[in-house]
Amino acid sequence: MIAFTVHEFAHAYSAYKFGDKTAYDAGRVTLNPRVHLDVLGTILILVAGFGWAKPVPVNRGRFKYPRLMGIIVSAVGPLSNLLIAALGILALYVLNDTGILAASSVGVYKALIHFFNYLISINIMLLIFNLIPLPPLDGYRIIQDLVPVRVRIQMDQHVQWGMFIFLLIVFIPPLREVTLDPLFANSSKIIWALQGFYENFFSPYDWSKFVRDFNT
Repeated sequence: MIAFTVHEFAHAYSAYKFGDKTAYDAGRVTLNPRVHLDVLGTILILVAGFGWAKPVPVNRGRFKYPRLMGIIVSAVGPLSNLLIAALGILALYVLNDTGILAASSVGVYKALIHFFNYLISINIMLLIFNLIPLPPLDGYRIIQDLVPVRVRIQMDQHVQWGMFIFLLIVFIPPLREVTLDPLFANSSKIIWALQGFYENFFSPYDWSKFVRDFNT
């Protein structure tokens, strides 16, 4: 719910700030999950581990610089998932360094660990998944705005085949095992990189002092 909502809000908000009110008029510039979640996509996430949210309508013709701003609007969705994962890792380190985790009951400790682990892993997988250059994913939209116009026209003519390939990869297990699964295996490397960033730049900070100062 958090991952999908923030992802779609990032698309809608950035498009609105760049001059396209399509998503704003549709009520999508909000962090209300009910506006962004798709019923079938949400059910599939719960029962099959795969799902989707409602796509945000974007009219690139309303942008001052359609291609550049189109790339940004497409990219901010996956980047928002990276930001959530980074904040989740930071929160875990802060809770650990301040002793909050150690002082918690067993039930609270397990709940926090499970919550943040899922928060981090799901957002990293969404980051990777949405950058795949197949329609209707963000990676495809980014490629469309990067290539010359004549190439984009050719891509639009064959978009149905891209959709077909996408559905085959997602819903046929043997194809998923040789495509998406190896790709998702790289999620741990991204998590390690974020952890390394924290250890190099944030670890020296005394988070216990921050909590004490905040409480006073």
